[in-house]
Amino acid sequence: MAKVTSSKLNIAIIHPDLGIGGAERLIVDAAVELASQGHKVHVFTAHHDKNRCFEETVAGTFPVTVYGSFLPRHIFYHFHALCAYLRCLFVAFCVLFMWHSFDVILADQVSVVIPILKIKRSTKVVFYCHFPDLLLAQHSTFIRRMYRKPIDYAEEITTGIADLILVNSKFTASTFANTFKYLDAKGIRPAVLYPAVNVDQFNEPSSFKLNFLSINRFERKKNIQLAISAFAMLNSPEGVLKHKDITNASLTIVGGFDKRLKENVEYLEELKDLAEKEGVSNNIKFITSCSTAERNELLSECLCVLYTPKDEHFGIVPLEAMAAYKPVIACNSGGPVESIKNGVTGFLCDPTPLEFSLAMAKLISDPQEADNMGREARRHVVESFSTKSFGQHLNRYLVDIHRGKED
Repeated sequence: MAKVTSSKLNIAIIHPDLGIGGAERLIVDAAVELASQGHKVHVFTAHHDKNRCFEETVAGTFPVTVYGSFLPRHIFYHFHALCAYLRCLFVAFCVLFMWHSFDVILADQVSVVIPILKIKRSTKVVFYCHFPDLLLAQHSTFIRRMYRKPIDYAEEITTGIADLILVNSKFTASTFANTFKYLDAKGIRPAVLYPAVNVDQFNEPSSFKLNFLSINRFERKKNIQLAISAFAMLNSPEGVLKHKDITNASLTIVGGFDKRLKENVEYLEELKDLAEKEGVSNNIKFITSCSTAERNELLSECLCVLYTPKDEHFGIVPLEAMAAYKPVIACNSGGPVESIKNGVTGFLCDPTPLEFSLAMAKLISDPQEADNMGREARRHVVESFSTKSFGQHLNRYLVDIHRGKED
């Protein structure tokens, strides 16, 4: 396949919900970088709230068109996956019948759209698999298993129809092979394209507060209670810093919050209750859906970032934290193992309050070491995870797959 990167392509990007999150950040970065390469980029989605989105989606760098926002996200808080499929299928059919052919279509999260998009044989479809959806869904009861069975089957079969599959980490690539055994047996293997962060948005901080920062969506799988429990252990009379005065220490928990989502609402209340139970509610601040500028300010002021999800398939927050000159304390599993240098740009810990609090204590006891780790973290991200590098690799993949039909 020719490695030519000078072709200017007409590219469509289809994403289910253009809100705020790691998947959305990647899609926005992809659109911005591809547009900077001279390609014509158009993003299609089923939902785009201009008051709750990344600024680039309303800045005019690329057009965003919404189809199907009237369709439900759930039916009495059930059937979320089915509704997501229907919404994305509606978007795909609108793109198919209302627009001329695109050279390449980049889709993510919902693979069921791929066969629809490939009806026009001149179009190449690239699917970005953040993580197999069937592993994220609950299969806890017989009814759930029966409900998910056709959805899980459709996910594997339709994913395999894509002209190219990309994943966000070696961890996800391994999980992909172990999960989609039919595709693996056919020799269908994804390529790894790491997400990236725009390092230019972060300035070198001039000072910091004795504040720990957690950034994540308010979802139970993000395990944010680990940050609260670790902070409480740090502050307890028998804690790891019982001989030090840390009365000024605080924890800020910020993340994507959508009042339409029942889990977001319930989990936020659960976390507040836990903080109250642990006796640290006065030292913990909750912030929902802050702007990028507000997030960057919080990063600039904190001592370090706590990243609590276990087996996270990649995790964009550690990159953002390290780009902002901050060390990261994260679980020693999943994507963070590939993005964080243990003991150099942060600490990889067992997902227990004790292990996290011990790492937090190290940084409190030696602020200079925290500063040194932050500077090394910045260098690490600039070298390996910049948006420029991401854009160059993505551009090469799309141009190559497009030219494959001609060569």
